[in-house]
Amino acid sequence: MTNLAIEIRNLHTRIGEVWIHHDLNLEVARGEVVALVGGSGSGKTTLLRQMIGLLQPDRGEIRILGESPLGGGTQRERALRRRFGVLFQQGALFSALNVYDNVAFPLRELKALDEHLIHDIVMFKLAMVEMLPRHARLMPAELSGGMVKRVALARALALEPELLLLDEPTAGLDPDRANGFVRLIRTLMDELGLTVVFVTHDLDTLAALSARVAVLAEQRILICGSIDEVVKLDHPFIRNFFLGERGQRAAPAIA
Repeated sequence: MTNLAIEIRNLHTRIGEVWIHHDLNLEVARGEVVALVGGSGSGKTTLLRQMIGLLQPDRGEIRILGESPLGGGTQRERALRRRFGVLFQQGALFSALNVYDNVAFPLRELKALDEHLIHDIVMFKLAMVEMLPRHARLMPAELSGGMVKRVALARALALEPELLLLDEPTAGLDPDRANGFVRLIRTLMDELGLTVVFVTHDLDTLAALSARVAVLAEQRILICGSIDEVVKLDHPFIRNFFLGERGQRAAPAIA
């Protein structure tokens, strides 16, 4: 078994006539927590979608938990997808399903568990993300932004994944709710031993969660290292992101 949870080699991605990624390389070890940062339109979410098999690159290789996310037949792809969980930026809950059924959805897709066991798993996962039993009956439209994130996280964890991928996990949350959600993710990471890759533009979230930071600029990963290592690289995006006005406000968090 490879020690790498994610291995990306010589990735090239074009959307229309525009090249988004050019010779992009990235490695994430099992058990590691890596933040992915970059400017607007740099291809962060595109890269995340390629990792989970929603988009195919033009050239290059992606291996997730030792396997390609695409190819080898539907059954193999589904088996791999059960090994990772995804939290999309807006939660991506099914609006016609209540909280319980949203979390139960991936469990029912297995077609191997009876409803009694599914009930126990769903309620356990909701408790893990600090949701109360009465919340299971609520519809997505009745949830606050923070509750949507928690339910989406419970669903992402439903199948006991080895790898968790998060797209802007604190986007749209006020500072208090963002801090609470970050503490929850940190606790779950420690308890479950997850490998985590997350896209963020929030320096507080980055500092609280990540061991390493991968900077996506100029169509490639410029550097992947600790915050101390990253800020030493003289590059316009890094200067603006980490050392500009926003970075100065977050200086205690990234010190």
